[in-house]
Amino acid sequence: MVDNDDSASLERVAEVEAGVVVIGAGQAGLATGFYLQRAGLVPGSDFVILDAAEGPGGAWPRTWPSLRLFSPAGFSSLPGWMMPPWDDAARGFPPRDHVVDYLTRYEERYDLRVQRPRRVEGVARDDESPNGRLIVTSGGHAWAAQRVVSATGTWDRPFWPTYPGMREFAGRQVHTVDYQGPDDFAGQRVVVVGGGNSAAQILAEVSVVADTTWVTTRPPRFLPDDVDGRVLFTTARARITALEEGREHSGVAGLGDIVMVDSVKDARERGVLHSLPMFSRLVPNGIGWADGTTRDADAIIWCTGFRPALRHLRPLRLRTERGYVPVGGASGTQALEEPRLHLVGYGDWTGPASATLAGVGPSARATAVAVVGDLS
Repeated sequence: MVDNDDSASLERVAEVEAGVVVIGAGQAGLATGFYLQRAGLVPGSDFVILDAAEGPGGAWPRTWPSLRLFSPAGFSSLPGWMMPPWDDAARGFPPRDHVVDYLTRYEERYDLRVQRPRRVEGVARDDESPNGRLIVTSGGHAWAAQRVVSATGTWDRPFWPTYPGMREFAGRQVHTVDYQGPDDFAGQRVVVVGGGNSAAQILAEVSVVADTTWVTTRPPRFLPDDVDGRVLFTTARARITALEEGREHSGVAGLGDIVMVDSVKDARERGVLHSLPMFSRLVPNGIGWADGTTRDADAIIWCTGFRPALRHLRPLRLRTERGYVPVGGASGTQALEEPRLHLVGYGDWTGPASATLAGVGPSARATAVAVVGDLS
C-alpha cells in the first residue's frame, strides 16, 4: 500500500469506501462538514468525520473552565446557525461550557454523524497513482478516500520552549493545556510565561490567589478597552477581502494582541498587569536573567502556544516549513505536494482567522467547493 518506513504501522485492513474523510470534529471539521453537506454530499456515506475525542466540542472541553470568548455569541458562530446568546454580567461573552454546548448541538442539528472516538494514526497513499485513493487508518479500521480534509487543530501539540535548567527546576511546570484554574496555585510564587491572551487571562486570575511574575519575550501589546471580538472579526473579514483583491492588509496583528476582557482589566486595576523581560535560564528554586538576577518560584505556567497537530500526515512525507505544510490552490487549503489533501483551521496559513469560530467559515466553504468540484 505504501512504500516507506511508516508502512508497518499502516497494515492493510478492511477498507470502507468514502469519497471524503474529514479528520477532526472541532470547529473546523464541523464547518467543513456543513458545507460538504450543503453541496449535496451525505454525512456518513459520501463523507465521514472522524474525531479522536470521547465527546463533542473539539478542544473546548479541555480548556480551563473560566475561559471566555472575546465577543458576544453572534460574532462567534459557525456557518448556518448562530450561536445562541449568552447574557450575564460579563457583557454577554460566552464561557467555555456555552461553546461546548453550541458545538454539540451544531453537529446534532446538521446530523453530521461524527464517528468517535476515532484517533487517526496515519494517512497514506494507496499506490503511486496521483489519482488513486488515500488510506486513512484508525485502530483496526481504514477508510479509502478520494479526498481527505485534515482539521485536527493545534491543542494536541503544545509548544514548550527550551531553556537551560528546566530539568533542575524543583517546582511545578505546566502548559496552558494542563491549566484548570487558579486554586492549584493558591499561596505560591508563580511565573506566567507568554505575551498573548491566554497568558494575560491566566495571570489575571492566578494573581488573585498567588504572588505572580509575568515574563514575555517582548512587551505585551494591549488592545484598546473598547476593542473586542466584534472589531477583530470585522478586521479579519477586511483582511480576507483585501487579500482576495490583491491588496495588503495588516489584519488583526496590526491592532495588538491582548483583548481587555473584564478579568484582565481587573488585573490592571490591581497593578499586576506588567511584565518583565524573558529570563535566560531556570535555577532549582526559580528563574534567572543574564545579568545574574534571580527570582524564586514554586511554579511556572508556560502559555507559549501550540504547533499544528499533523503527526497523522507523516506517511505522506510532505515537505514542511517551520512545521507548516505548504498550501495553496483556489481554496488556499490544498496541500501543494498532495492535491488530494486539504488542511483547514490551523491559522492564517490555511486561511485568514481560520483558527477561530467566526473565521473558519470562508476556508471551510472554499475547501468544500474545491473538494466537491474534484469529485465531480
